[in-house]
Amino acid sequence: MNLELTGKRALITGSSAGLGEATARMLAAEGAAVVIHGRDKDRVEAVAASVRAAGATATTALGDLATDAGAADVARAATADGPIDILVNNAGFYRHLSWVEATPTEWNDTYNVNVVSGVRMIQHLVPAMRERGWGRVVTIGGGLASQPMNTHPQYNATLAARHNLAVSLARDLKGTGVTSNVVSPGAILVDSVKDLVTQIGPARGWGQTWEEIHPNAVDALIPNDQNRFGEPDEIAAAVAYLCSRHAQYVSGATIRVDGGLIRSAF
Repeated sequence: MNLELTGKRALITGSSAGLGEATARMLAAEGAAVVIHGRDKDRVEAVAASVRAAGATATTALGDLATDAGAADVARAATADGPIDILVNNAGFYRHLSWVEATPTEWNDTYNVNVVSGVRMIQHLVPAMRERGWGRVVTIGGGLASQPMNTHPQYNATLAARHNLAVSLARDLKGTGVTSNVVSPGAILVDSVKDLVTQIGPARGWGQTWEEIHPNAVDALIPNDQNRFGEPDEIAAAVAYLCSRHAQYVSGATIRVDGGLIRSAF
């Protein structure tokens, strides 16, 4: 299927690793010129160089989206070679804390990074999409928005806010040719997830090796119809579809990519 992304420019926030990197690579493979964003110059440059080595177009934007100045710097760098047609709000912050450990300061910091940072980029980049009559905004959310765990409440709540703001934005963009949607991942096997599960697995009786731990961790944490963790490319594929011409009639939607998650537990 031709997604017709050639000639489009996409900024993927938090794309120096994990889901953001996978998304940037897939959009680039589909013909989009991608802007790799992060705060670590070496990591950002390494991903961009790898994308270019594969024959695609990639530039970089460095900055901390948790500040007004940092977000403005990223917007300037992202639009230096032309307007942004696709904004993927992926950047986020996570700490595994209990209700006791999650202080009000932690709640404020998490909300700023996970919600307000995305708002900053929307306000910088979406007005020009509206003027041109075409654009895509994809927010990376998560199943914890609707099935929160008893732990890391400050993170769960920000996912719900991300889902909510994406739908509100879709309503505001009615009739403009710009869409706003959410991709809601389940538990995806990025490095940090695998490291955490491997670390806690032996103490929970799941086994000693990854081959032993993996199926037991799925049963205990994320029972789903596919009996496994998801892969980053599976999230990237959903994002790519929403960015394509084939998804022009999809707005204000949440696409779950979670293997048919049955429940959340930890």
